[in-house]
Amino acid sequence: MKHVSARPANGLLAAALVFSSLLSAPALHAQQSSVAEDQSVARQWNEAQIEAIRLDVPRPTVHARNLFHVAAVMYDSWAVYDDVAQPFLLGNAYGSAFCEFNGVALPADVEAARNEAVSFAAYRMLSHRFALSPNAATSQAEFDALMADLGYDPAITSLDYENGGPAELGNYAAQCMIDAGLADGSNEANNYATLNYTTANAPLVVGLSGNPTLTDVNRWQPLVLDFTVDANGEVVPGNTPGFLSPEWGQVTPFALTPDDLTIFKRDGVDYWVYHDPGAPPQLELGTGGGETLDYIWNFALVAVWSSHLDPDNEMMIDISPASRGNTPVSEFPTTPEEYAAFYDLLNGGITGSQGREINPFTGEIYEPQLVRMGDYGRVLAEFWADGPRSETPPGHWFTIFNEVSDHEALVKRFAGTGDVMTDLAWDVHGYFLLGAAFHDVAISVWGIKSWYDYIRPVSAIRSLASRGQSSDPNLPSYSPDGIMLIDGHIEVVQEGDELAGTNNENVGKIKLNAWRGPAYVADVETDHAGVGWILADDWW
Repeated sequence: MKHVSARPANGLLAAALVFSSLLSAPALHAQQSSVAEDQSVARQWNEAQIEAIRLDVPRPTVHARNLFHVAAVMYDSWAVYDDVAQPFLLGNAYGSAFCEFNGVALPADVEAARNEAVSFAAYRMLSHRFALSPNAATSQAEFDALMADLGYDPAITSLDYENGGPAELGNYAAQCMIDAGLADGSNEANNYATLNYTTANAPLVVGLSGNPTLTDVNRWQPLVLDFTVDANGEVVPGNTPGFLSPEWGQVTPFALTPDDLTIFKRDGVDYWVYHDPGAPPQLELGTGGGETLDYIWNFALVAVWSSHLDPDNEMMIDISPASRGNTPVSEFPTTPEEYAAFYDLLNGGITGSQGREINPFTGEIYEPQLVRMGDYGRVLAEFWADGPRSETPPGHWFTIFNEVSDHEALVKRFAGTGDVMTDLAWDVHGYFLLGAAFHDVAISVWGIKSWYDYIRPVSAIRSLASRGQSSDPNLPSYSPDGIMLIDGHIEVVQEGDELAGTNNENVGKIKLNAWRGPAYVADVETDHAGVGWILADDWW
């Protein structure tokens, strides 16, 4: 049997590639997973964590970290009883923390010891990390119930693994990770509160037309909403959500290295960026040149693609593997010009999808899967909207992993080779690799997001449209800083238009054929906003 060497020598890419090779099952429809007694204890604790995430505040950065840290202590609690595998934290340094470890004697029943150690490690970590959840009592009751179902006594709290047993080992592994987490730059001790970041723009009140408070057209802007609802469907006090995890680039990673890192400074504050991609297109006011056209095209695409969300649109598209995906990496865009050619502005999707003609498992041709374009677009949008009761994007991938693991065609071999692994070995390896990859992804992505502090589409589209159109100097409402015109999608309001207003007060303004927004939903149980012409000032 092969095992993970839990040292990050080969970097994040290696972890991601090994994880992808773990998922080497045939590409068949996965069945919905459910916790069962015949599943490994690691799987049962992972399912408990995913459910706790659904009841918690939806913070992808925080939950990526939690998923990794819980997976790491479960892996270590398995690995110490193996003569090949190397623990990640036990006996090693993680950031500024060092976890002393003198080893344990091999027990008579290794599998029983592993189950117990894994369970205590997961229980302690989850109890600690979800103690401040808005539904902490519910989640803790589930953790307690799982311990009882497994036959373990959570009253065992000793950390003396040298004189104790697997329970003490699990407790010790969890405590090492808890201590490391309090020193990893996440500001966990203050519930991950922002330390230094400040916004460049005053908030946009999205319920009012336009965007009169925007001063920096290239920077992030908070939104004022009537109210906000958390992942559990509960109304949250306050109506102006802040920037999530703006200092997350400084959190201790798994495999990211100083060679990957650039440290920027703004207003006396350091921003850590791993794998810096460079700045997104900037609107250079008054010039009509530079990156302005790229900026305008990007946000025009978002406005146009929102018109694909109409459930009444009867246009059918094929979403089978025969028509989507399989684009060679060499054809991915790297310049603004290539992006414009890569994405299909009017019809959605990308122009380079080659698809796969043959199912590699059955050897048969993929059958078309025709669905309404509006349904497909709305499912994508609602999935990534993450609410209510979402496990957040990092958790989605653990759910996918669990579903694939349940598939009857899957053979659990590490990277597709070697001996068949036990369910517990498969799960602790898979969770560790997946958690490590997404923890580093969160650090890299949020470091980039925070440093460049880029503007949202709703802020940019309303701001561009307030200046007019930038396509034709001979047409009304021209401005080099306005939005581009696209027949049937982005146009100027003319006299006689239904949007012109009682006194033609809207003539010359920009209108969009787009998803119309919540103002068109009277009953959330039965209505949908649909797609139609609206003033760009009111785009959501």
